[in-house]
Amino acid sequence: MKRLSLMFAFMLAFVMLHAQTPKHYYVKISTPRGESTLKLYNETRKHRDNFVKLVKEGYYDSLMFHRVIHNFMIQGGDPDSRYAASRQELGNGGPSYRIPAEINPAIIHKKGAIGAARDNNPAKESSGSQFYLVQGRVFSQAALDSLEQFRLKGVKLSPLQRETYSTIGGTPHLDGNYTVFGELVKGLEMVDAVAAVKTDDNDRPYNDERFSMRLLTRAEARDLERELQGLGPKKGLSKLFDSMKSREYKLP
Repeated sequence: MKRLSLMFAFMLAFVMLHAQTPKHYYVKISTPRGESTLKLYNETRKHRDNFVKLVKEGYYDSLMFHRVIHNFMIQGGDPDSRYAASRQELGNGGPSYRIPAEINPAIIHKKGAIGAARDNNPAKESSGSQFYLVQGRVFSQAALDSLEQFRLKGVKLSPLQRETYSTIGGTPHLDGNYTVFGELVKGLEMVDAVAAVKTDDNDRPYNDERFSMRLLTRAEARDLERELQGLGPKKGLSKLFDSMKSREYKLP
């Protein structure tokens, strides 16, 4: 009996050890044009935690992508867009605070990245709520050479930038000027669909492009991380113990 008890305790400890906390926070973005799943970076913790807080509060629900530029980005997060009149100019709303810049040269504006919008403040501090999802485009090496020479005024792109922008695509001229704090891991097609809509002279879509967001639960996040690793969802005791834990989790 004692041996069985010890074996059960060992199995319990093993299963609990492997019922791990997810490595990242993930946000589901739902729109009439499709769904996307966003991974938030731990390297940009201030932006990550602020975004999670706003999502959990329902801050983003029923807001719209108020600024859309094809082959560039789609921008949202202005609370004034929730009840905006037709053709009302948007883009100035948000919380009273800014977020200190967390610009990291290794985190760039590849297609699917989420960046924090900002005004022209010299510290490059971010808006408390407004964000953009990068569409961008794929560049040839010659186009990147031209970008270095003219738009970047001689600043050289890193090997990472050249590899990324010539394959995945993105918006290289934004690097170093805005904080990138996450990326879409599923549903890039949604960005392409929204970016293709017709817009007015202020880049606002003629038809309102609204979205909602929710934070993935612990179990959903763990299953997603397994899926991204090419693994199946958890089963058996491991899934049972995951279900006994809180739906929410906290990262350092």
